[in-house]
Amino acid sequence: MSHRLPGLALLILVGCAGGAEPAPPHVPAPLPAVPSVAQERALPATPSTPKAAELTSDEGMWLLSDFPSERLGRFRGFSPSKEWLEHTRLSAVRLALGCSGSFVSKHGLVMTNHHCAADCIAQLSTKANDLTAAGFTAKTQADERRCPGMEVNQLVEITDVTEQVAAATKGLSDRAYLDAQKGVVAKLEKACAKDDGARCDVVSLYRGGLYHLYRYARFQDVRLVFAPESGIAFFGGDPDNFNFPRYNLDLTFLRVYGKDQRPLEQPHYFPWSKVGPKEGELTFVAGHPGRTSRLLTLSQLAWKRDVELPNRLQWLSEKRGLLNQYASIGKEERRTSQETLHTIENGLKALRGRREALVEPAFLEKKRAAEASLRNAVESATRPELAQAKGAWDAIARAEEEAKRLFVRYAALEGSAAIDADLFGYARTLVRAAAEFEKKNEERLPEYADAKKPAIKAQLFADAPTYVGLESLLLTHGLVKLRELISPDDPAVRAVLGKKSPRDVASAAVRGTKLGSPSFRKSLFGDLAAVAKSQDPMLVLARTLDGPARAVRKEWEDKVDAIIKKNDELIARARFAAEGTSRYPDATFSLRLSFGVARGYRDGARDVPMATTFGGLFDRATGAEPFELPPRWISAGKAVDRDVPFNFVTTNDIIGGNSGSPVIDKQGEIVGLIFDGNIHSLGGDFGYEGEKNRAVAVHGRGIVHALKVVYGATRVLEELEGNTR
Repeated sequence: MSHRLPGLALLILVGCAGGAEPAPPHVPAPLPAVPSVAQERALPATPSTPKAAELTSDEGMWLLSDFPSERLGRFRGFSPSKEWLEHTRLSAVRLALGCSGSFVSKHGLVMTNHHCAADCIAQLSTKANDLTAAGFTAKTQADERRCPGMEVNQLVEITDVTEQVAAATKGLSDRAYLDAQKGVVAKLEKACAKDDGARCDVVSLYRGGLYHLYRYARFQDVRLVFAPESGIAFFGGDPDNFNFPRYNLDLTFLRVYGKDQRPLEQPHYFPWSKVGPKEGELTFVAGHPGRTSRLLTLSQLAWKRDVELPNRLQWLSEKRGLLNQYASIGKEERRTSQETLHTIENGLKALRGRREALVEPAFLEKKRAAEASLRNAVESATRPELAQAKGAWDAIARAEEEAKRLFVRYAALEGSAAIDADLFGYARTLVRAAAEFEKKNEERLPEYADAKKPAIKAQLFADAPTYVGLESLLLTHGLVKLRELISPDDPAVRAVLGKKSPRDVASAAVRGTKLGSPSFRKSLFGDLAAVAKSQDPMLVLARTLDGPARAVRKEWEDKVDAIIKKNDELIARARFAAEGTSRYPDATFSLRLSFGVARGYRDGARDVPMATTFGGLFDRATGAEPFELPPRWISAGKAVDRDVPFNFVTTNDIIGGNSGSPVIDKQGEIVGLIFDGNIHSLGGDFGYEGEKNRAVAVHGRGIVHALKVVYGATRVLEELEGNTR
C-alpha cells in the first residue's frame, strides 16, 4: 500500500531544503464541465539546446505535453502518437487526496487501489457492518454508495504561464519575491476556475524553470462500487509491504456521477486487455507521482539526510507505538485506528528507504559530480541565463542553516509534527478560512485562495464519522509533542495547557466540541464573527494555537522558503539553458507517463520472477495475520485456477502518488494496476536504478479471475468485459 501520498488534507509538511510536499487544507480548486475532447493550448518551444541525449534506461516521469516519443521509438520500438497521448491524458484521473486512478468504462467507472479508497470504505462502515473487513459489492446502481469528501480530477487543458509568473517576480527577492509569486498564482487559478466544476492549479516544473496552468474537470460525486476485504487487499501486511513476491488484490472500483446524479458518460477510458503483460513487454504507467527530489542540490539532500528524515522517523515511530497499543484494547479500537496505523507503518518504511539512499556513497558521488559540472558551467558563463545562478547554491545552503534553527518549532506548530486529529483539523480550517476570506484573494495563504474553496468545502462538509477515543488519543499525542518539542515554558504551550495535562485538555475538547456535526461546521464556515466568539472548546484550542503557528510559518517563509524557491529557480533556469526539457521534471502530483518493461530481477543470489500466481497466494497463506485469507477466498479455493497470474513487476519509474495508476500496453489497454514498489524502489525519491527498482502491480487477468471466481461480481465484470477489445 505504499504509493499513496499520506494525509494530504490536514498535513503541512516541512517545505525547506528538500522542497515542499503537499500542504494542509491545500485543497485544490474547481473547473468547468469536461469537454468531450479537450485541446491543449500550444506550449512554447523549448530553449535552444544541444540535441537531447538518447534514452538508455526506463528512468523518467515524463510530461504528456512533452513526451519523448521519437527517442522512445528508437529505444523501445514504439512511439506514442499525439492522439494516443491525448486519449491517455483524458482516461487517467487523479484522486485529489493523494492517489491516481483511471476511467475503465464509458459509464464513469474508475479503477484505483483499495488503500486509496480506504478512508471512504472506513467512513461507510459501522460497528455492525465493517466494510473494511468484509468488503463491498454494489449489486445494483442504486446500491453504489457516495464517498464523503472524495474528489476525482480529469486533466482537460494545459497552458504555459511561465512568462506571467516571471514578469510578476522579475527583479524581486526574499519575501517580496514569494508574495509576488503567490499573488500571480492566485490570480491565474481564479481566472481559470470559473465554477465548482473546474479545478485549476499552477504547477511549478523543473523547480521553477517552467510554470504550467493545469485545468481539471472536478467531480465530487464519487461512489463506491466494489472493494475486496482488507485481508486480501493488504495480504502480508507490513512484512510484505515494499517487497516482492506479493499477493495483493489492492483494488477498488468507484463511479463518477455527473451533476444530474447519473453515471458520467464520456468517451475516454482504457479498455481491458484479454491477455495481460508478457515478460519483456513494453508497459506504460499513467499517473500522478507526488513528489521527487532528483534535482535538489547537495546541501538540500544533506538537510533531508541529517535533519528532516531522522526527526520524521522518530516522530512516526512514537505514533506507531501509541496506535498499536490503542488497537490492542479491543475490536472497535482496532477497526477505527487501522487505516491510520497502516499509513504510518507505510510512511516509516518509505522514509527509512529514502534515508538509506542518502547515505550510499556511490549515489552521493554521482550527485556531487553532476552538481559540480553545472556549477562550473555557471561560474565560467557569460550568458545571462547561466551567469545569474552564481551564488545560488551558497544562498540555499545559508537558508538551510536558518531552517535548522526554526525546524523543530515549525514542525510542532505547522509542519510534520503538528496535531493531526480530524476534529482539530476541522477547527483549524474554520479558524483560518474565516480570517483568510476577509483578505484579498492574492494576499491569502495559498491554500485558502478562491480557487481552493470547493475542495475545502467538500472536505469540511463531508458526513464522515469521527471516533471519540481515537480523536482523544491523537489530540493528546499532538499536545504532548508540542510541549516536548518547544518546552513547557513557551507562551504558546502555556496558553494551551495552563495547569492542565495534555490528556485533560484533549479529552475536554473532544467531548465538548460540536465539530463532529457537518451542519455545525457548515454554519460557521467563512463567518469570522461566529468563529471568533464561539466557545466550542476545539475552536478555542485552534484559535489559541493559530497566532503562534502563523508567526513561525511567516518566519519560515521569509528566511527559508523565499530564499530557496528564488535560488532553486535560478539554478533551474541555468539547467534549462544547458538541457532544455531533454529530461523530465521532478514529480509534482501532476499527470506523468512512465515507460518500462515487465521484467523480474536478480536480488543477491535469488532470481525474482516477473509474476506471482493464485497458487502462490494459497501456498503463502498460514491462517494467521497478516497471512490469513478471508473466508470467501478459502471457500473459493477449489474453483480458483492456481496458474492465473496475480501480481507482477515492471521497470516503470514510479513514486508515492502513483497508487491506483493503470498499467497499459502499446494498444492503450489495461494490463495491470500499480499499488506498490519493491524495497529497491525506496530511493526513487532521489534517483532511479533500473537493475532492481521495480513497480509492483495487480495483474489484469488476476483482477478478472478474482471478480469472477471469488466474488461473483457479475455487474462489474460485464462492464469491464464489455470494454475488452
